[in-house]
Amino acid sequence: MQLPKRVHIMEVGPRDGFQAEHDWIPTDRKIEIVDALSRAGIPEIQATSFVHPKAVPQLADAEEVLAGIDRLPGVRYQVLVPNMRGLQRALPLKPDGIHLMMSATESHNRANANRSIEDSMREFEQMVPAAREMGIEVEAGMACVFGCPFEGEVPLSQVERLIARYRGMGITRVSLGDTIGVANPRQVYDGCARLLDRFPDVTWTLHLHNTRDMALANVVAAMQAGVTRFDGAVGGLGGCPYAPGATGNVATEDLVNMLVEMGVETGVDLDALIAVAKVVQSLVPHRLDSCMVRAGKRTELKPPPTAQQKIG
Repeated sequence: MQLPKRVHIMEVGPRDGFQAEHDWIPTDRKIEIVDALSRAGIPEIQATSFVHPKAVPQLADAEEVLAGIDRLPGVRYQVLVPNMRGLQRALPLKPDGIHLMMSATESHNRANANRSIEDSMREFEQMVPAAREMGIEVEAGMACVFGCPFEGEVPLSQVERLIARYRGMGITRVSLGDTIGVANPRQVYDGCARLLDRFPDVTWTLHLHNTRDMALANVVAAMQAGVTRFDGAVGGLGGCPYAPGATGNVATEDLVNMLVEMGVETGVDLDALIAVAKVVQSLVPHRLDSCMVRAGKRTELKPPPTAQQKIG
């Protein structure tokens, strides 16, 4: 099996994960989680999102979170900005990167962003130069690449047209989202191989939700196609309010565990990451979708049963 020697992990739990939580998570606890993820060796963290507080109340404290975290050297801190207003809020706090978000289908973009794809693109064309003037890197995100809850299958040619538009803005980092978790390994391999071949100057990230329990298999398929960057959310947090039935992202600790077991380097301290996930479990009122929290690493051996236990 052809696999990369090392992959890059982007942690999106503090943004994509927390935004799906209904119960308010105190700002100081959010900062605590981001700082703990930094210390665990995560190289890039999507710390928050500058969306309208009425749209995502959980992230109404975006300024406080970004200002309050301890930015460790070597760790990049990214934020999601959906529009120019969000960018104007984020720029004074000087994030290392901004993440633009748009859907690959018209219906989901209207549901998620309340605008057409063309309207999103036109605003992005004004936002990108403003970010670059501040020396901030821009990553283009695209939701529903592998399937849409309203339109079903998404032609890869449609995705390619949108990527070409991003390339016209000078963007060379693109994130492909399986927002509703419908992708399968063959689809991921074929799609990623084609995109890598057509856009060789683009750095690709895969953003996988685990709705149908295929996210880790899709990671393996993507690595075989040549992708070396993946998003994960601590504890498997996440979900999209405009994707009915969608569950969380692939759990970062499960992703790192699989990569460690396969001999692929991440630079992440898995024990420290699992400890962060257990703290997150104490902050949310539901069970995390995390194998590492539930079962632990394979090296965590248990004592054999005693004779009395066997009889019982």
